[in-house]
Amino acid sequence: MSIQLSNPAPIPRTAELRAGDDWDNKRRPGASHCQWKLFLSSIREMHWFRSLLPKRSVQLLIRRSYSSPLQLPTLTLFTKDPCPLCDDAKEVLEPYKHRFTLQQVDITLPENKVWYDRYKFDIPVFHLNGQFLMMHRVNTTLLEKRLAKLEESN
Repeated sequence: MSIQLSNPAPIPRTAELRAGDDWDNKRRPGASHCQWKLFLSSIREMHWFRSLLPKRSVQLLIRRSYSSPLQLPTLTLFTKDPCPLCDDAKEVLEPYKHRFTLQQVDITLPENKVWYDRYKFDIPVFHLNGQFLMMHRVNTTLLEKRLAKLEESN
């Protein structure tokens, strides 16, 4: 929320405040009492926050919060058509779909001959970010651990 104040006066530095003066009693012209209280509380919060972190950390935090959304890990499913076990696996993965991008590779296509030779008797097979994760059935415990580890490292 942004507050626009008319005729903004400079904020007094601490040295300019006389003994007994209080920021709450120094009002900007044209600002209502509620706006002034909100403005002062936001300044106090910002100062408190800045004092906790070095300048570089604050810049990184701001950059991360305004940068592009976090890229999700890629879960690759090696499959073929028909594959009832693959269909069952996709149903088990449904509650986790917001935590990864699912990429399906049909091993029966000519360009995937290497994967066909490797996994023709073992589908469904799962890789997470290009590394083998599991085969035959979805192991939700293992999936949870690996996704948590990736989320923690990001």
